[in-house]
Amino acid sequence: MTKVIIWHNPRCSKSRQALALLQAQGIEPIVRRYLEDSPSEQELRDVLGKLAIAPIDMVRPKEKAFGEQGLNKQSSDSQLLAAMARAPILIERPIVIAGEKAAIGRPPEAILGIL
Repeated sequence: MTKVIIWHNPRCSKSRQALALLQAQGIEPIVRRYLEDSPSEQELRDVLGKLAIAPIDMVRPKEKAFGEQGLNKQSSDSQLLAAMARAPILIERPIVIAGEKAAIGRPPEAILGIL
């Protein structure tokens, strides 16, 4: 069976819903509390490749840290990746990774397509 990982923030309702949805499918994922165990820039690049999206689509621009990091919607990919590595609160959540596929769980049901 493919290893399933969820980048999880237990304070986020969507993240809790995605975790519950995985468990309802009989999957006990590896839970990575990414706010405490921040992904590196390389890990972020790897996940972006699996998501097949641009870095700006993985960022939470309404987070206070977005402005504090000096970011805007025209920031370069490298600026966004560095900022997400420094301030993981900027990473959209939850992210579920299953083998070579990944999905952002907004809505939580979006993760079902990669299982």
